[in-house]
Amino acid sequence: MATIGWMGSLWLQRFSRPSGERIVYRQIARQRPERILEVGMGMLARTERVLRLAGRTTGEPTFVGLDRFEGRGSGDPPGVSLKDAHRRLNGLGRVRLVPGNPDTSLARSCNQLGKFDLVLVSADNDPRHMERAWFFIHRMLTTEATVLCQPASDRGWITLARGRVDELAARTILRKAG
Repeated sequence: MATIGWMGSLWLQRFSRPSGERIVYRQIARQRPERILEVGMGMLARTERVLRLAGRTTGEPTFVGLDRFEGRGSGDPPGVSLKDAHRRLNGLGRVRLVPGNPDTSLARSCNQLGKFDLVLVSADNDPRHMERAWFFIHRMLTTEATVLCQPASDRGWITLARGRVDELAARTILRKAG
């Protein structure tokens, strides 16, 4: 498995580009997650770095990636095909890729995926699909889990408190009920 050394870890946390992703790498170095869920993988550069850094601290991380892959529309941000993603991520950990929109992908597979220590939610996801996905994400968090979201307004990442994730999940339940 291709991991990075301490110099690579330092570079990712302090000097990597885009600078907004450094918080993701710092969180991985601090938390040492064994199970990572990424919602919206894009062009895979961040995903490859995340897995290499997590592999440095945990050996072989378990990673689940949700993305639209070939289902992207003409107005969607660029991404890779499912086949390319499998090829590029092979050997970086125990990788499972789930194609489709976040809400439908999680609805059909969340019971088999288990719980996660770290959840990364990209800004590239359609907000309508993410509104429904929070219900499932809420159920998939360990007690010590960290949820990092990339706001649409800028390219930085923010940590969502557990209470905020609970609110987003509850809002989904209330919409279904009302």
